[in-house]
Amino acid sequence: MHKSIVSLLLAGVFAGMCVLCASAQQPGSTQEPQVKVNMLNVCTPSAEEQNELASALAKVPKQPLFDADFEVSRGRSTLSEMPAMLQAGQAGHVAGEPSVASYVRIRREFSVQAMFSSVQYSFSNDGINMIETLVLRVRDPKDLMQVSLEDSASSVTSSATMLTANTPVMRMRLERFGKSSVALARCQDTAMGPAPNQSAYEPLFHSASDVLTNYRNLLGVKRIVPEELAKISAEGKPGIPEKSKMQRPKQVQK
Repeated sequence: MHKSIVSLLLAGVFAGMCVLCASAQQPGSTQEPQVKVNMLNVCTPSAEEQNELASALAKVPKQPLFDADFEVSRGRSTLSEMPAMLQAGQAGHVAGEPSVASYVRIRREFSVQAMFSSVQYSFSNDGINMIETLVLRVRDPKDLMQVSLEDSASSVTSSATMLTANTPVMRMRLERFGKSSVALARCQDTAMGPAPNQSAYEPLFHSASDVLTNYRNLLGVKRIVPEELAKISAEGKPGIPEKSKMQRPKQVQK
């Protein structure tokens, strides 16, 4: 009985969909299907969005209690397109050819009493830009799901120099449950016009930079990242074959 009711309901849904498709494709019908696109205002977020960013940053624990579990990984990855966080407010040129980036990831778990379940730090270097990303995930997401902070610097300097300089955050993003994301990024001059006045958002950038600086120290980033990157460079070098030993020809005894 239950299966027959479900079959009837599904048949009704499919029939309704077919009717809608047929009406949309009728010749002479000028009505186009509506498409909803959510655009993130990363350069000048509203006052409500600024409050959400400030509230989320204030909830990040300054002296967290970590579980014993942790993870440190390294490797290389091929990037065929710009990461999503980089796209916001980015004005630089991106080559069409894929690039290869070396990366290091550090992950720690928070104690069960914490609002956040885990924190993941990642550092990548593709030979052009070095990028730091800090992601904190909420344990029981009801509205806020995760907080992402990012900065970048040119690869003309070393990773150790960048980390020691405590490069400030350039982009931040809140992923929300059932809602569109909230983001803020440093915006530069473009062909469409000059960069907007972002002086009102300096407290947010300052707070985000303080969070990233604190977690650099908590996660031991300044020591781990250069060490792991050096291992990647060593692993990528071709092995040097051992020199063959020169053997003297045996003398034939007469």
